[in-house]
Amino acid sequence: MKAVRVNRAGGNFELVNDQIRDPAPGTVRIKVQACGICHSDSFTKDGAFPGIVYPRSPGHEVVGVIDAIGDREGPWKVGDRVGVGWHGGHCRQCDPCRRGDFIACEKLQIPGISYDGGYEEFMIAPVESLARIPSILTPEEAAPLMCAGITTFNALRNSGVRFGGLVAVQGIGGLGHLGVQFASKFGFQTVAIGRGADKKSLALKLGAHAYIDSAAQDVAKELTGMGGANVILATAPDSKAIGNLVDGLGVGGRLVIVGASPAPFAVTSLQLIGARKSIAGWPSGTSKDSEDTLAFAARTGVRPMIEVFPLERAADGYDRMMSGKVRFRSVLKF
Repeated sequence: MKAVRVNRAGGNFELVNDQIRDPAPGTVRIKVQACGICHSDSFTKDGAFPGIVYPRSPGHEVVGVIDAIGDREGPWKVGDRVGVGWHGGHCRQCDPCRRGDFIACEKLQIPGISYDGGYEEFMIAPVESLARIPSILTPEEAAPLMCAGITTFNALRNSGVRFGGLVAVQGIGGLGHLGVQFASKFGFQTVAIGRGADKKSLALKLGAHAYIDSAAQDVAKELTGMGGANVILATAPDSKAIGNLVDGLGVGGRLVIVGASPAPFAVTSLQLIGARKSIAGWPSGTSKDSEDTLAFAARTGVRPMIEVFPLERAADGYDRMMSGKVRFRSVLKF
């Protein structure tokens, strides 16, 4: 099989020929049809995640067909359409697992980090990582939903906001363009926050009821004028911009952060206490959460905007994603 590997931290993507592996008990072999390219793939390329063993194939937005099964028993069969996301397996023994909080597993397995991911033609994955793919979704459409999709979907549905509440989505990029669609389809009063007037038409097309241009308007003031946001979903990793969003929350409002950045942002306790505001993060979800995301997207028409690359051009797709030029997700098609 063909595979794209990173041979060392900071190394280049290299196209290699490798042996097709057989699945062990508790795993399946997937014939990969598509794999999204995510910013978190930089963890593997740059060696920014502890414990990576090289060489390693990145990729945790995987969609394909089960090609072989390590166990005869179980609900899966050869030919099933499946996806694998950030949740690539769990230990079943740590305290979070014993409480059923598998995404918080202390030994969480992540495709492309813990084992070879979807930048290869055949991939081995644990059975607990598998999500069923609705027939209406193409592999290229489904792949970004395995990470960017589930992250925004799950963050919103667990945010505590009630039907009809005001939800603002900061950033109209790889995460945000899906967040706007999900918020609108959930029935929330959806406000998109972007930088530049040129993004307004796209935001409204995606389902936003209003658009705030952060380059020309005071975002917090605009949201306050609408009554204050019940939830602000921060998808763009701009720490200064995220910190400025707090004052746009209404009473009991929550700032939910899914755009990861190592840079700190300033918030005072006085900004939070009086109106019971809070700040939280959200880390994707389990394979069953992925199924929920995929099924909802299939029913309601939520779709990622993608640019497709063959496996041989994985480096080009990655570079276009990292530069911020892609609209809005790079996807490898096999």
